[in-house]
Amino acid sequence: MRRAIRQYVQVAPYLSLGVLLTIVFVLYPLVKGIYISFFEYKVLAPEASLFVGFDNYVRAIQDPKVLIALRNTVLFALVTVPGQWLLGVIVAMMVNMRTIRFRLFFRFVYYLPVISSWIVVSYLFKFLFTDSASGMVNYLLVDLLHVLPAPINWLQNTWTANLVVWLVSIWKGVGWVMIMYLAALQSVPKSLYEAASIDGAKGVRTFLHITLPLMRPMTTYVLINLIIGSFQAFIQVFLITEGGPMDSTHLLSTYMFRHAFQFFDFGYASAISVMMGLLIFVMTYSQQRTFGKDRIEY
Repeated sequence: MRRAIRQYVQVAPYLSLGVLLTIVFVLYPLVKGIYISFFEYKVLAPEASLFVGFDNYVRAIQDPKVLIALRNTVLFALVTVPGQWLLGVIVAMMVNMRTIRFRLFFRFVYYLPVISSWIVVSYLFKFLFTDSASGMVNYLLVDLLHVLPAPINWLQNTWTANLVVWLVSIWKGVGWVMIMYLAALQSVPKSLYEAASIDGAKGVRTFLHITLPLMRPMTTYVLINLIIGSFQAFIQVFLITEGGPMDSTHLLSTYMFRHAFQFFDFGYASAISVMMGLLIFVMTYSQQRTFGKDRIEY
């Protein structure tokens, strides 16, 4: 016991700053947000805030726009998470092949969107999918390829606007998945591939029966991060559609932001954020329970 105490005392100065920052910037905002959700909170005069109990939560459950935002958030996750994962795995396998020339160049090209600013990327896609004939995508589909008879109002329709948001999110996230799987592929023993080759396994069979099972822990890590990121998506919707048309493309995060910083209804916004946090916890915990105990064993 004395030895353990002495060891804790020795490392305490190195841990204290991290613990302090965690308390100030993570635990305190978390507790404060839950606290505010039970009030009709007055930002300029907190002492005048009115306690309303669970009224904000009842209001959120009964709000049809919250249900629309929840639908859009779930659809966003269902589309972008598999899209990023599948394309990222394919790109990682292709870039990792020894027969591919200029592999470093292609790694840089695929990873470039990841390090690009969300603001720049969002405005770029908003320009590409401009509703008029001057939009690059409409010009390509109508004037050059003659696929469509008339320009599409991409951002004036609920589903086409959501499609634009999904596309930019997938495009920007593929590079991160690629890098994660490239790192994992380096740890797979080459002897396994050599043994599979001797047994006659090639191509898709090698990938399905050797590579993919050994990548299971990495897949768990990647999927959990992609799910968390999808439920926290904000900038692309806020800049490209601003929740329109008619508030039909809001995500939970953008709808929460609107009530907090446009309507200054911080109590209601905090209730939405708490519900969103619980949803993220349930999703990630279920993934962790399903895959989290996997380990690579040679």
